[in-house]
Amino acid sequence: MDASLIERFVAIVGERYALREEADIAPYVTERRGLWAGKTLLVLRPGTVDEVSEILKLATETGTPIVPQGGNTGLVGGQMPDQSGDEVVLSLSRFDKIRDLDLQSNTITVEAGVTLQRLRDAAEEAGKLFPLSLASQGTAQIGGNLSSNAGGTGVLAYGNTRDLCLGVEVVLPTGEVLDDLRKLKKDNTGYDLKNLFVGAEGTLGVITAAVMKLYPQPRGREIAWLGVRSPADALKLFGKASDRAGQSLTGFELMIHDSLEFVLRHVPDTAHPLSEPYPWYVLMEISSGRSADDARKLIEEILEEGFEDELVADGVLAESLTQAAALWNLREHMSEAQKPEGASIKHDVSVPVALIPQFIDEAWEAVKRLEPEARLVCFGHMGDGNLHYNISQPVETQLADFLARYREINDAVHEIVRAYNGSISAEHGIGRMKRDELIATAPAVATDLMRRVKKAFDPAGIMNPNKVI
Repeated sequence: MDASLIERFVAIVGERYALREEADIAPYVTERRGLWAGKTLLVLRPGTVDEVSEILKLATETGTPIVPQGGNTGLVGGQMPDQSGDEVVLSLSRFDKIRDLDLQSNTITVEAGVTLQRLRDAAEEAGKLFPLSLASQGTAQIGGNLSSNAGGTGVLAYGNTRDLCLGVEVVLPTGEVLDDLRKLKKDNTGYDLKNLFVGAEGTLGVITAAVMKLYPQPRGREIAWLGVRSPADALKLFGKASDRAGQSLTGFELMIHDSLEFVLRHVPDTAHPLSEPYPWYVLMEISSGRSADDARKLIEEILEEGFEDELVADGVLAESLTQAAALWNLREHMSEAQKPEGASIKHDVSVPVALIPQFIDEAWEAVKRLEPEARLVCFGHMGDGNLHYNISQPVETQLADFLARYREINDAVHEIVRAYNGSISAEHGIGRMKRDELIATAPAVATDLMRRVKKAFDPAGIMNPNKVI
């Protein structure tokens, strides 16, 4: 970009909201895992839809690439500019208003820069529940959650972010504004346009606001931490819990022992919930809209059957809100607790729920053939088939030597995922990390259709280039 073009962009938002100094720009070009470092000469922080429209109109006119960014918590590099310095970062952080809270329609209309935590708090203050929950919710913004179709721990009962969204407001690359902020749960008038933008990772337009669903607050909520001998036993327990509890089963997380061990080792004020270690653990949550007694009775019946059938070896039921939070805290810290153990080759995958035990075993055998001393750190949302199948650096292996095997190990795991008709990206998105693999392995018809959609919406190719497709 030449100086005159920069000044034209700056004039749209005003000098105060155009960042040009290296120190001011730094937080927008560094992501939290340090995998992608980008460059830009300019970060724009618009505060109105009209300003976003003018920015994109100018970008299309001049062929200037735009990288939309929310809370910068993405894990696949979709929010990062490249190293050219030619891309402009468009931050939605000033879009931070809650526009409407409709308790009769059970909806909340929020701007893209509202953090997930703030949305959840607003819902709770109104006596409602917004069920999307992520470890990064204090920083993650709704626009980014929508753009990546974030998952989290509540997908089992409530679905992904896509399922929680009724309508969107989007600025197209041409500067046109699609106002689809409707609260309708039933609408069969043509193509469902909002779902082209949800999960598109900012490659088709900029989401500036959305109508999100709210739910009743559970009147009873019970949490159990269980020791199990194998994923196969956990799967059988899940079947029993699902059959008995139905929609009241709001969490079913599977974790290998090493993932808990890392948390106990590196996260302060944590303790093992059970008297002895087990190969695998399950974190089960039951929620009831009727009463606390109903939730307690239901989880006790499930656990009684699990113990009788020898699917559960040991377990503990949370006796207070504090203890329930402590149990969830163990699960939520599993990702960050890997870092002190060295490098990690991570996989955000999904396979059919019934095939999870076989997948875990087959993928582990493939990994061990390549790196016999690797450590498996597997945890995730067993109820919806999504596993974070991570391979931690062997204790006696140098970091560089381990990372030199990254592509081999990654390919080996993903090959088995595809053999099981699964997905190489369950909830994190494609971004920069998985773009080439998606293009190389997805059906040709699928990639061709995606390219056609991209071309139709963004003929100048300015929106988040070289991401997804």
